Amino acid sequence: MAKNDRIDFADLKSFLTIVRCGSFRLAAIEMGQTPSAISHAMRRLEARLGAKLLNRTSRAVSTTAAGRDLAARLEDGFNLIGSALETFDAPGAGRLGEIRLNVFADAADLLIAPALPEFARLCPEVRLTVVVENRPIDIVAEGYDAGIRYGHYVPENMVAVPLTGPQRWVMAASPGYLERHGTPREPNDLANHTCLQLLLGDNSSYRWEINDAGEKRRIRVPGLLTINDTATTIAACKAGLGIAYLLEARIASELKRGEVRVVLASNAFVEDPLHMYYGSRRYNHPALVTLINIIRGQHALPKLTRKRT
Repeated sequence: MAKNDRIDFADLKSFLTIVRCGSFRLAAIEMGQTPSAISHAMRRLEARLGAKLLNRTSRAVSTTAAGRDLAARLEDGFNLIGSALETFDAPGAGRLGEIRLNVFADAADLLIAPALPEFARLCPEVRLTVVVENRPIDIVAEGYDAGIRYGHYVPENMVAVPLTGPQRWVMAASPGYLERHGTPREPNDLANHTCLQLLLGDNSSYRWEINDAGEKRRIRVPGLLTINDTATTIAACKAGLGIAYLLEARIASELKRGEVRVVLASNAFVEDPLHMYYGSRRYNHPALVTLINIIRGQHALPKLTRKRT
C-alpha cells in the first residue's frame, strides 16, 4: 500500500488552513480544534509524506519548498471539491459545518440579528459564530469565512455580494435638544451646536460626511462626548445630549416614535450598500448562501441564483 493511501483527508485540510492563516492558533480557531490537535495533525502528515512542509518558530509559520508546492496543488483540489459540493442539492446538504463571520456593530443589528431565526430553522446543524467588532481586519488571515462591510471598504481581491440597497446617513437630535438649542438650517450652523463625536474602529475621530449640493463633503463638528458604539450614541441622542450622525435605518423605530428627529435632511449622505464578502479562492459553504439569501430577502433584493458569485 502506498504511503499516500494512509494520509488522512482532514490532515491535508489542516495543512492548507495553516498555510492560509499563517498561524497554528488561527487555523485551530477556524477548524474548531485545539492548537495541539492541529500540530499533531501536521506532524502526522509530515511523517507519512516523509517531507518537511512547514518551518515553525515561536513567532511565525512559513512553508518549505515542498510545502508551497503541495499547498498550491491542494488549493486547486479543494476548490474543485467545494464547487462540487455547492451544486449538490440533496436534502440537508447545506446544513453541516461551521461558518465564522466578522461584522461591524450596525450590520449585526440591522442584518444578522433579524436573519438568525430563519437561519436557525433552515440550517439547524450549522455552527454559526458571529464576531462583532468595528476595527478593519483581514478576514482570511484571522480565520473568518466572510465579513460584512460597506462596498467601498471591501478589498479588491474579495468576492462581494450586496445585502441591502444604498444606506442613508442622517443627522438627528431629540425634540428636547432642539427646543433648547434651536434647529440647524445649514451645515455651517453645526458650529454652534453640541455634536456627538464618532470614534472609528482604528481609534480615529470620524469627520461627518454630508451631501453638499450633490457633492460629498467632510466636516468637523464640535462636541466633547466621543462614542464608538451606535446604541450608546442613540441613547445619548435621545437624552438630548447633542446632535448625532447615524444610519437612518438604525433609528427607524426612534424616528417613528418621535424620540428623535432628522435635521438637515437635504444634507443626508447616501452610502454604498452593505456587502457580504469572502475570499475569491474559497468556496462558499451552502449555509452561507442561505444566510445571504435570507438577508437579501428581508431587504427586498432577489435571491442569489448561483452558489458561487
